Amino acid sequence: MKVKAAAKINLALDVTGKLPNGYHAIESVFQTVGLYDEVSVELTDGGIELSCEVPHEFASADPIPCDERNIAYKAAKLFFEENGMDCGCRIHIKKGIPSQAGMGGGSTDAAAVLYCLGELTGKSVSKPEKLGADVPFFLTGGTAYVEGIGERITPAADYSGRILVIAKGREGVSTAEAYRNVDSLEAPQHPETQKLAEAIENAPDTAYRYFGNLFEQAVKLPEVDDIRDNMLKAHALSAVMTGSGSAVFGLFMSRGMAESCAEKLRKLGFFAEVCETVAESFIIME
Repeated sequence: MKVKAAAKINLALDVTGKLPNGYHAIESVFQTVGLYDEVSVELTDGGIELSCEVPHEFASADPIPCDERNIAYKAAKLFFEENGMDCGCRIHIKKGIPSQAGMGGGSTDAAAVLYCLGELTGKSVSKPEKLGADVPFFLTGGTAYVEGIGERITPAADYSGRILVIAKGREGVSTAEAYRNVDSLEAPQHPETQKLAEAIENAPDTAYRYFGNLFEQAVKLPEVDDIRDNMLKAHALSAVMTGSGSAVFGLFMSRGMAESCAEKLRKLGFFAEVCETVAESFIIME
């Protein structure tokens, strides 16, 4: 079975506190977008094999482990262990989502493996969050209000079909370092996440006014500022970093304006793609 697995962006992302176990509580609006990895899964007699196809522009910046350290491999292992199955699988991932971008590229691959194995065997796993906080979201996709450490997911009004440019430089962000920087912020300005969720339902065309990300105050990368500035100069309605960085998304009124912006960003040496917000995580290819 082969699927396209969507990336996600955070239309808004706030950190609301630190839990006793060291994790941080968040409030966020997650949105799947039409930037995809391709994931194929084939059942075998035993063992888990994983191969990866990584574009040079990604590989040079962000090495992606293509062995048992990869979250997609861990997903297959969890699936077989939890269901007491002695078969195995062959997984191939063709990357289209940059890593260290705040777009859940690894988590969507893991969710895709769980989805494919579920379709192929009729079984499932009870706690996909064991693999990572974003994995449960990718099993549904679309637009969602997310709380806790990412495990409390409430579907929100559909926000698909919006035109975006997603861009990223060569710099990546360590999530752990980003959270440490958030902890040390003095008098941070918190995005209005709840108001965004309400606006998406009641006034979607103006919801962009509530886009925001607390991590922009904690993660200072010149490339992020440069990309955001260029998007706004190209008439983006809003331009915001996603996750803990370092990709930036810009919302545009028309595809023509978005294409023009993406072309300019590519000339400046950035990864830049035009896509839309989408309502589902997976597109079945074969």
